[in-house]
Amino acid sequence: MIMGKSRARRFKPVGFSPTAAVKPAAEPGDEDSAESLHAEDLLHKLQSPSPEVREFACASISKIVQQKLVIPAFLQRDAVRCLGPLLLDKSMSVRETAAGALRNLSTCGGFEVCDDMVTRDIMTPLVALLKECSSGLDSNLEPATNSKDLTKKQLEDIANQTVNILWNVCESNSKALAIFNHENCVEVIVQCLSKFPSNLELAVSAAYCLQTVTEDNPELMASIDASALKTLENVLMTSATTMEMRLLQTLVAGTVWNLKDWIPPFSQADSINAILRILSDVLSENAGQFIVQMKETESVRLRAAALESETEEAAASLEEASLNEEDGMVEGDVKEQNPSDFSDLIPVSNEELRQASFLLVAQKSALEMIVNMCCSDEPSDDEWEELSSSDESELCLEKSVADGGQLLSPLCLSAEVHSALLNHFIPKKVLEKTRFPDETALQICRSNSSWKPLIAKMSTVQHRALTCLHNILTILDIESLGGASALQELAQHLSQLVLSQTDGLKQDEFLEAVSSAVRALLQTMASKGIPQCMTPEQVMSFAELCVQSSNPSTRVNAVSIIGITGSVLAKGDNTAETLKILGNFLLGIASNDLSLVATGGALDAIFDVFADGDEAEKAVVEINLHQALKKIQPAFKSKIRKEGREKYSTDQLCVLDNVRTNLRRFISYLETVEKKYKKRN
Repeated sequence: MIMGKSRARRFKPVGFSPTAAVKPAAEPGDEDSAESLHAEDLLHKLQSPSPEVREFACASISKIVQQKLVIPAFLQRDAVRCLGPLLLDKSMSVRETAAGALRNLSTCGGFEVCDDMVTRDIMTPLVALLKECSSGLDSNLEPATNSKDLTKKQLEDIANQTVNILWNVCESNSKALAIFNHENCVEVIVQCLSKFPSNLELAVSAAYCLQTVTEDNPELMASIDASALKTLENVLMTSATTMEMRLLQTLVAGTVWNLKDWIPPFSQADSINAILRILSDVLSENAGQFIVQMKETESVRLRAAALESETEEAAASLEEASLNEEDGMVEGDVKEQNPSDFSDLIPVSNEELRQASFLLVAQKSALEMIVNMCCSDEPSDDEWEELSSSDESELCLEKSVADGGQLLSPLCLSAEVHSALLNHFIPKKVLEKTRFPDETALQICRSNSSWKPLIAKMSTVQHRALTCLHNILTILDIESLGGASALQELAQHLSQLVLSQTDGLKQDEFLEAVSSAVRALLQTMASKGIPQCMTPEQVMSFAELCVQSSNPSTRVNAVSIIGITGSVLAKGDNTAETLKILGNFLLGIASNDLSLVATGGALDAIFDVFADGDEAEKAVVEINLHQALKKIQPAFKSKIRKEGREKYSTDQLCVLDNVRTNLRRFISYLETVEKKYKKRN
């Protein structure tokens, strides 16, 4: 699957980097806002003969389109066709601001806007501008432009904006990616990456773009020559002295991972080890401690700046006093400044905050890479990865043929990746990141408005780590995970995490991630006969939280967790009362959930819990499971016919159709259970 076509990939950058031009802006509450009303006027100014007016209009549009509700007003007035030609304007300042406007438009507008930009032929001027930038990036001579005053800094700034637009549109649109391939744009992107010793911002943008365009893009491979690979190697081998450099190395590691199939076999193990070394180094950083350290560094810097300012003011006052001493104008000592009040001295660019942000983004990116390393080639969106039985119905096969014959792919892990994951202690480091966010760092961020956005980034790191943990549990064997005792400790950790972090439980993303991890852990423990550490009461409390989520994946995880717990309990003694509670819970989901996937998951869990055992048979009769399922059956079959092909993927439909088949068989089985139970009692 070409990266540009994939809009549902679980983890991919979305037009953001810590140094992006876009800053958060409140969405207007009124569609007739002043910015929206000015759209036509600003677009008209783009045609002005005055370069200053054109530059002003581009800069204004760049700011206004950060408000998403204003974007349609600009698109309806053909803003892309108005801005596109200005990428090749005679004025370099106009080029730069036009590129900034298009960058913000593509970032804030999302997939739909990027599609519209490609439809309106933004790629023609964009590629031309990129190639013009290329001619000057590595030259000490005057760039091939009509401007005599173009500086190297301005050229690189224009290149940075251009690369960001390319990144956004190629991520969203397969036609843009095809043009990128055909025009050999990758050569210029690698050229921008090579500027990392002097311009990290440009290099990071290039690395994001390169990681995106090398994702499942075999057509591009012919353009990746030895020189390009050497540039990638140079980045990976450079000592990282800043977190921005760590982010750059993480992104380049992602590109090398994308290219691994084109690396000679004798070098693959070394390449994978180099990738995992970079990821391991990034994950070894304690982001909470780093944030505390950066805040302290910021405080010291601001105090020094305040002291310097105070000293300059004192010197000026003394000079003035000496000049006016004869007139008795001395007013006494300089008043001591409150050391905590330095808000006016905070620079526009806060380096400490930037470095903390770089680290969190790098850790998020590293965890996303590990998630993708440890999953199947075509993961289903809801993680419902296994067929409920070995049967493949006609409906499933028919849908598969219609979708190109793609059936479920088994999870797999190469020996090289398996060894590298363990050699670099990746499972341990992933587990450490599930304990985020750090309370001390959170308190710092809550108390400082400029640092507050880091809270969301810390939470995202935790969410990615939990998803990563799910995949690691699915892939690695018990011994690689530390044995039974380690799994039991992990179960206690996850249980505590779920039941103590009440704020996190309100977040759908957290619930989806942690429920996936719990599900994988309990399944692994059950399959190996390791005693479960979560009590049925804890499991029920967790499941009740999960089923309130708007995310069907979370609800599927919840019913699967109930199914795993119930199937273990069914093998024990005196568990019928608990099984009845679990059974009624699952019946409620199967009867009332709007998602067919969640309904199917609940039915599948019922099959697992009540398939065998004296305690299960007792519970089956007492909750009248047979009649309850007979009532559910017609509606379930009808919904599959009406909604199946239109709303659900091939993989999901395969599972649903097998659940339908098994439901019929299970109802027949329950009839015999009822007869046998009544006869015995």
